[in-house]
Amino acid sequence: MKKSIFSADRILSPTGKWLENQLIVTDGTGVILEIDTVDAFPSAAVQHYSGAIIPGFINAHCHLELSHMKGAIPTGTGLVPFIQTVVSQRGASPDIIESAISKADRDMRQAGIVAVGDISNVTDSFAQKSKSDLRYYTFIEVFDFMQSALSESSFEKAVSAMQTLQLKKGDNKDLVPHAPYSVSPQLFRLLSGSADIQSRFTIHNQELIDEDRMFQHGKSKLITFFESAGFDMSHFEPTGSTSLRYALDHIPSVMPVLKVHNTQTNAEDIKYAQEKLNEVYWVSCPNANLYIENQLPDYDAFLSNNAVIALGTDSLASNWQLSILDEIKTLRKYKSYLSTLELLTWATHNGAKALGFEDSLGTLEKGKRPGLIHLNIGPQSNWEIDASTQVQRLI
Repeated sequence: MKKSIFSADRILSPTGKWLENQLIVTDGTGVILEIDTVDAFPSAAVQHYSGAIIPGFINAHCHLELSHMKGAIPTGTGLVPFIQTVVSQRGASPDIIESAISKADRDMRQAGIVAVGDISNVTDSFAQKSKSDLRYYTFIEVFDFMQSALSESSFEKAVSAMQTLQLKKGDNKDLVPHAPYSVSPQLFRLLSGSADIQSRFTIHNQELIDEDRMFQHGKSKLITFFESAGFDMSHFEPTGSTSLRYALDHIPSVMPVLKVHNTQTNAEDIKYAQEKLNEVYWVSCPNANLYIENQLPDYDAFLSNNAVIALGTDSLASNWQLSILDEIKTLRKYKSYLSTLELLTWATHNGAKALGFEDSLGTLEKGKRPGLIHLNIGPQSNWEIDASTQVQRLI
């Protein structure tokens, strides 16, 4: 059996701490055979790297199908104009879309990403996923813009799309709600009724203040947007509470849920969700939040509630690149109290758990095939990621 042996000044432990004087032995496919001390093998047999070796990154939220829209939308527009632009400008020739998706997939692999939680509204990304080296969890979104008359047709369209996606080994797929403001109670009921064949939900959550205003007061830019698109919103009755609570009233509590963005989520809603759901993951996409709304979530509120946070990139329509390392760099820049070790846990172990991929990804452990990536950090940066940090894919 072909073996490869890697060592670095430090490696990341499964508990999120640095280990020194360790090496990693893998087979020809990247499965970890053992983790041992550096004196267990002659130095000539070991590939040593200055810096740190960690498991591959998990991109817990992406929209691969929008990769052809890179640079098409200016920054700082706010979410409602952003959505309007995506809807009006997402069309392109199949060749352009396919080429952009393929490049984005390759670029994510080069950036050390090993798995992706990917949103699909159409089938454009399916062919690339079926042959990609990355592990994909495809979340096929449903939405009816609060129009119950559209619920069944929207649901059936999504079911049809899901049936066309051929999964390669290790991948998964589910039908999921888009966002609280775009899914009616009737459509939520259809989704919940299919819970016996569902594994988990992901849902965009509290990305802008008008989302909560819609449910609390019935006056919101989102209502205006729907009406301008020709939808009758006269039937809509605000709940008097937040959008998060509306959605959770329609999601089975036993279903693992990924709540994405959370820019406006407060401590009370975090606590409410964690008490109501058996398993909830909070996926943050900091660069996309800055790109669209120029805001970041209140991370202190999540930390004080022992929330499990994972990281995503969102799309190239709302980001400059699809790189989890760059998401970490942004948080180190603007939220420097978040340590590298904490952020690496979000980017690896927590992301793998959020996608249900912890069987083989997320931590450096015997029997797993998590990917190995090298970060050129060291004493010069006190072992913290900074603007100069680079990633190298080893396996």
